[in-house]
Parts: sequence; C-alpha cells; structure tokens
Amino acid sequence: MDEDVIAIIATFLIVFVPVAGITARIAVKPIVEALTRYMQARQGTEALQMVERRMALLEQELQSVRSDVQHMSEERDFFRQLAESSGGKALEAGPAS
Repeated sequence: MDEDVIAIIATFLIVFVPVAGITARIAVKPIVEALTRYMQARQGTEALQMVERRMALLEQELQSVRSDVQHMSEERDFFRQLAESSGGKALEAGPAS
C-alpha cells in the first residue's frame, strides 16, 4: 500500500512540477516585463526632472550675471557722465572703497 501511494505521488510530481513551472513562467513573464518598463520609465522621468532643475538653476545664474553686467554698465556710464560734468577732468580713481 505504501508503494502505491509513493508511486501516485511520484507520478503526480513528475507531471505537476513541469506544468506548474511552465504555467508560472507564462503568468509571471508579463508582470516582470511590466515592472521593468515601469522602472525604466521612472528612471527616465527622474533624469528629466534633474535636467529641468539644472536648467532652472542655470537660468537663475544667467539672470544674475545679466543683472551684474547691467549694474556695471550703469556704474561706468555714471562715472563717465561725472567726469564730463566736472569740466573734462577724468576720474581715474573710480569709486571710493
């Protein structure tokens, strides 16, 4: 009797294990592919967000440089007008620091 049970269990396992493996592979493969696509898309959006942040910082820095150049130009014009209005004498000392 024990030999009959062992034979039935062995036959069941010989048939069931490969069928279960093939079924699991067929069922799990789309899930794994979907997760892979999701992870790749997520990495792509994170990279895009990082590039957008860097671009925003560069734009802020460019605006700061433009502002500094504008102030320097206005200062130069001011000293040029000051030199012209002081009777042609050039102010070579520049601003007193």
